[in-house]
Amino acid sequence: MDFSLFHRRVRSILEAELPSGASIVKEGRSISGSVEIGRTAFMDKMGVSSELEYKRKCIENAQIMYHAHIGMNTWEDTLEALRLLYQKAEESGFVVDRAGICLDRRMALPENQRDRIPAETGPELNADSQWHQLGQAVPIQPHMGDFMIGFPASVENTVHALQAGVTTIGNLSQLFAHEAPMWTDKASTVVETVKAISIMAAMKNKGTLVHSYLEDGFPALFQDCTTVAGWAFLEKYLVEELLDAKLAHCIGGLTSDPIKRVGWIFALHEIHEHDCVGSMIYGDTISFGADLDKNRGLVAEYLLWDIMAQLECPIGTALLPLPVSEALRIPSADEIAEAQSFGRRIEDAARRLHPHIDFNPAHDLSAQLCSAGKSVFDNAIEGLKEAGVDIRDPVQMLYVLKMLGAADFEALFGVGKLREDSLGGRQPVLPTDVFEMSQRVIRDYGHLFDNPRSRQLLKGRRFMLASTDVHAYAIMILHELLSRAGAEITNLGAEITPDQIARAAESCDPEAVLISTHNGMALEYARRLKAELAGHDLDVPVALGGILNQKVEHAALPVDVTADLKELGFHPSPKLGGGFHKLLERNAGSKREEPETGYGGKLDPAGE
Repeated sequence: MDFSLFHRRVRSILEAELPSGASIVKEGRSISGSVEIGRTAFMDKMGVSSELEYKRKCIENAQIMYHAHIGMNTWEDTLEALRLLYQKAEESGFVVDRAGICLDRRMALPENQRDRIPAETGPELNADSQWHQLGQAVPIQPHMGDFMIGFPASVENTVHALQAGVTTIGNLSQLFAHEAPMWTDKASTVVETVKAISIMAAMKNKGTLVHSYLEDGFPALFQDCTTVAGWAFLEKYLVEELLDAKLAHCIGGLTSDPIKRVGWIFALHEIHEHDCVGSMIYGDTISFGADLDKNRGLVAEYLLWDIMAQLECPIGTALLPLPVSEALRIPSADEIAEAQSFGRRIEDAARRLHPHIDFNPAHDLSAQLCSAGKSVFDNAIEGLKEAGVDIRDPVQMLYVLKMLGAADFEALFGVGKLREDSLGGRQPVLPTDVFEMSQRVIRDYGHLFDNPRSRQLLKGRRFMLASTDVHAYAIMILHELLSRAGAEITNLGAEITPDQIARAAESCDPEAVLISTHNGMALEYARRLKAELAGHDLDVPVALGGILNQKVEHAALPVDVTADLKELGFHPSPKLGGGFHKLLERNAGSKREEPETGYGGKLDPAGE
């Protein structure tokens, strides 16, 4: 690696006007003095003052804690879903311990700026009465993960959540890989994040936990599990050593191998020096597909291992039984309740099996993760220090890491051997499951691209790739496959706005733009992109892949907008494969005809 180039880049990053970390920490702690943590209906029912206190009781009593993810189009619909879930749990005799509220991404912005941004999946909380309802509607402890800490509205959202009685708040990892919609001031985002964590730190003795879902940040983009472990060490250093808050990690959504899922629980316990209190373990989302019966079997498999991991190494991690429709659309309240009930049946089996399971392979994996991960952490701390970063200043540290990016972090500080193939970076020591899955997709669909006919039609063709959100593996797969056929690729990466696409298209003149999107925003994004392209006098074919739905008024769940996208003149292509044949057919006569390509914003079809 050219570390002189890295040092020059860090010096350039640090040219930004950043306040001292000490001054921001002091400001955050000052704000905490006017904040009082509210009591939720769950706290009253369970006789606790925080989720942390409840988690410690679960650890002591070998009790499994359960999490549900809920976020309908509006707050009213979300409240109704919470009430239905609680009612069904009461009728069936089980407890839903906590509910993660899946907010509209606009919640990442200051309240006075949200109306100018297109609506996405999930509710907004814009009134004090709504925040109050959050903790009082039902005795299920609310968890605030997405679009809270790590965004421009970190402070105001954290204060509102604490006052409502929410004591586990995140998602720190999102700071590094996500952006608030249409927001560009990264320095102020970092400042607000440090301030919000300082508020949480000042109230640590009252049970506050800073939640971080590892696989929703840089680790979602790393190729090596050992780099993920190194990042976990680094987040612990940032949150607990520099800011004196308590960190609760989450993992699981991009991990399907059961030994890895259990091994990660053991590893996090070691990384947190045997004082680990887990936030939650997400369900395996990358193995899901369109076959709901198969999905139910997958839920049973990962839950079985997740429950046995908590019995073997209890750290208070809440488990998430995923509804079987998760990969296809936003689940309904009935589907969420059914999944919770299913989870209790799996727990019965797990408790019977647990005494007979050999956990040595998972312990071996944990040891490998911790040893190599500590090396990654040490490499990062030493490398950043040598480059001129004040490693004791949380503002500098978070800002430099955010600007550095996942690929460069892994290439600079990872432990695998540097490689020279088209993927670049390092050869994974222990590949992540999502990276291995992406390689399988490339192998499975390579014949559509790596053949004489495709090379003849695609050689020298100019494609631009972008993702509307943090999910980047779909465009990485496309980049690899199209490059094999000789196409010229401009990969803008993740979290790309319509105006960024239009500006880039104006400069590099692509023959087609291929976009991966995730959930609840496809139509509004397409409309804005169409307007931006027209404003730059550009007429370029656009293919949209992924989950092609849109949040609309008077509907509890997002609706499919494939037909609307076609009316706009775009090419909806939700799945890699079939659509590519149409591209070949359309281009058989002339390379300048409009291409239509198919690809997945998801991984064949249930990843991103």
